[in-house]
Amino acid sequence: MSADPENEYFSDGITEEIINALTTVDGLKVIARTSSFAFKNKNIDVRTIGKQLGVSTVLEGSVRKAKNRVRITAQLISTDDGTHFWSKNFDRDLEDIFAVQDEISLHIADQIRENFGHLNIQEHLIEAPTQNMEAYDLYLKSRYQHLMWDGDGIRNSVELYEQCVTIDPSFALPYFGLGYSYAMYGSWGNNSALLQLSEENLSKGFKLNKQSYIGYFGKATLLFWGKWDFINGHKNFQKAIELNPSYTEAEEGLCELYTAVGYFEKALWHADNVLRINPLSPNHYFTKANIHYLKEDYIKALECIETSLSINPNFAHPIALKQLCLILIKDYEKLDDFLNKNPLAERPEECRILYKLVNQEDEKDIDIGKVSSMIKEDPEGALLPWQLFLLVHLGKHEMALNFLEENIKMRRGQIINFMNIPLLKPLRRLKRFQELVQAAFREELLPPNPEIQIQITPAKALMSTAEIDMVLEILGKGMKEEKWFLNPSLSLRSLAENVNTSSNKLSWLLNERIGKNFNEYTNRLRMENFKEMALNPDNQHLTLLALAYESGFNSKSVFNTYFKKTEGMTPKAWVKSNQV
Repeated sequence: MSADPENEYFSDGITEEIINALTTVDGLKVIARTSSFAFKNKNIDVRTIGKQLGVSTVLEGSVRKAKNRVRITAQLISTDDGTHFWSKNFDRDLEDIFAVQDEISLHIADQIRENFGHLNIQEHLIEAPTQNMEAYDLYLKSRYQHLMWDGDGIRNSVELYEQCVTIDPSFALPYFGLGYSYAMYGSWGNNSALLQLSEENLSKGFKLNKQSYIGYFGKATLLFWGKWDFINGHKNFQKAIELNPSYTEAEEGLCELYTAVGYFEKALWHADNVLRINPLSPNHYFTKANIHYLKEDYIKALECIETSLSINPNFAHPIALKQLCLILIKDYEKLDDFLNKNPLAERPEECRILYKLVNQEDEKDIDIGKVSSMIKEDPEGALLPWQLFLLVHLGKHEMALNFLEENIKMRRGQIINFMNIPLLKPLRRLKRFQELVQAAFREELLPPNPEIQIQITPAKALMSTAEIDMVLEILGKGMKEEKWFLNPSLSLRSLAENVNTSSNKLSWLLNERIGKNFNEYTNRLRMENFKEMALNPDNQHLTLLALAYESGFNSKSVFNTYFKKTEGMTPKAWVKSNQV
């Protein structure tokens, strides 16, 4: 969150960078931006958040920017009981923003590893994408607008991205932003000039950074949506996911590609997978709804639509899809009520007429002349091809096929799923329609469709037997004789230095061979020390909390929580029950 609304773009951008950095830690489940931001600036109990997101830990914090200084606060909170088990403030110059992002990300990853189990963590999680802070600030503003995912947002982002590359032509990310924005504009508006701009900007970006998952996502978007190149679009979506397996926008794009070519089971698998990472994304629920709609399972489609709209009631795509599903389940009462109450409903008059045509109700009351004028209109920005649907159900099949063929040639995004659109069923028996399907979706134009296989790679030993024995000997001696655990500032990294190994190797050793994470291991030793001191008559003048601090604990809540979890009673009750 940001205390200043004017700097919300900066706070959001820094938060997204840290989220993206943490996703690079293999084995760490990180909830995606959309779902994380659903709780921004809301006073919601952390246990409720944990339940909705399916997580055990929440990262909470704030970003404040003033002139050339930035202050970032961060704290990790257990969703089981609300315990704050780590917090830290970072005050830095803006020039150090990438270093502090990396520092925060590493601190968070370390704390999660120490409290929950082994993770291999790289030396650095964030690298500076530019040295020009003005360009970076502009990029965050661009990205903030881009992620509005609407026409105004994309238009504003394009203008800002263009300013960004003018200031720093060596900064790759704004080129990729432009590449994606122009690709989406061009594919939905049949604008070859915009598609060309997309290609040019993506090319410039890849010359600067050949390993950008955002870049491959932009390229995949251009190829799939702009050119209906399913094979190369598929390759680039997969490359983006390979570089960042938690980047749900790319996996959603892959899901949309599988949907278009009719690989529905694979599409549903990926839809469910992205919802595990991003469980509060209205986009992902819409994507899943669209698969069910194309499979003609309208009840399941409506369930997903309602979830999407419960998250974002103004999301136009599920609103339009709901209209079609209500037509196809023959529920005019619900449809009419929805059209009357929802000002964002698309083309309500055409929708009502289409209902009567599809379900053959009150057809005599339809003004054919009025419908003809509707068909001639081409509403800019319409999400659905209403003219095509009306032509089909008026029985004007040749005109419908002409419309369809023209839009296929233009590669219009609105009809990319035409092979399986339920409202085009009357055309499927016609040879000309079958030829259009064959031309767009013949086998050699499609990516492979193997069975989904989940491969679990067994954990690899990070140390040899000799190295394990050596580290265990040093560790045992240090804990027994020098009592390293009494140091309240002891961390996994500092302990690794003491035993002459890396933090990754020591983390693996503690979890895989001793069967405890770092905090379980050190807190067990601290608790045994506390018990010994608490029962010693010489320490009767000290409080139990003082004895806990003497034993290495640095937090009253952590001590009490750990003790009660382990012993099933409070420290006071334990001491009383064990005194002679």
